[in-house]
Amino acid sequence: MLTELYWPPMDFQEINLIDQLQRALAEAQYVEPTPIQVHAIPPALEGRDILGCAQTGTGKTAAFALPILNALGQKNRKAVPFLPKALVLAPTRELVIQIGKSFDTYGTNLFLRHTLIYGGVSDLRQIKAMKRGAHIVIATPGRLIDLLQQKALRLDELQYFVL
Repeated sequence: MLTELYWPPMDFQEINLIDQLQRALAEAQYVEPTPIQVHAIPPALEGRDILGCAQTGTGKTAAFALPILNALGQKNRKAVPFLPKALVLAPTRELVIQIGKSFDTYGTNLFLRHTLIYGGVSDLRQIKAMKRGAHIVIATPGRLIDLLQQKALRLDELQYFVL
């Protein structure tokens, strides 16, 4: 069993990402992708399903966020109320917040909305955000179920799912 796959040295400029993402990565001083990013991003850009495993701090968020932002950023359609195109499910609100910050960084030059959905706070702002429309929802399971039961969120048009 291979514990580490070989990858040739490369930089983000060699990955086929839209200009807005390339600019955001340059502004954030991302130069060289990590192994998980090298192995996950190109097949994800081709529309393939990805199953990845890597240690904390190795760039997993960018490995799934960049292909999602790339696909949605190419279309740049208006967000539809209550119907996100992408769902990222995370186990804790701290992780939801952390992933949201990464989407802020990478998507800074895109006209895409994302909203964070997690418990421990009033759901009114989250419901209002869904009514306004969000392309991407980053959520904890419990609050996601709550909003689904309240019909404040539907998954009918979901194209991307990250667990």
